[in-house]
Amino acid sequence: QEQLVESGGGLVQPGGSLRLSCAASRSILRFPAMGWYRQAPGKQRELVVIITSDGSTTYLDSVKGRFTISRDNAKNTVYLQMNSLKPEDTAVYYCNGGTYRSIWRGTMDYWGKGTLVTVSS
Repeated sequence: QEQLVESGGGLVQPGGSLRLSCAASRSILRFPAMGWYRQAPGKQRELVVIITSDGSTTYLDSVKGRFTISRDNAKNTVYLQMNSLKPEDTAVYYCNGGTYRSIWRGTMDYWGKGTLVTVSS
């Protein structure tokens, strides 16, 4: 069974940084694309960034220049480095893998538990 475990969240002050990790139970090379999503209280889940198997990335406009996605295929892990965090970045962050289309649409059946990021002074 697929398993994706997100970690690295926590409480951080505005302007601070966090690095999230997403560890997969099997090789992430089988995914044509992977993505980080977030869901703020009372809001729908949104795609933050997508990375394809060839390393191409697409970011949500509001995080461009602040967030960076990377992947370590040997460790079956995808990371999200978040800098210059803002209160509006507060959300539960999730990762997932699939086809480019499924990641773009967020239509996967399986979702991990996510990791909570709270940006507050």
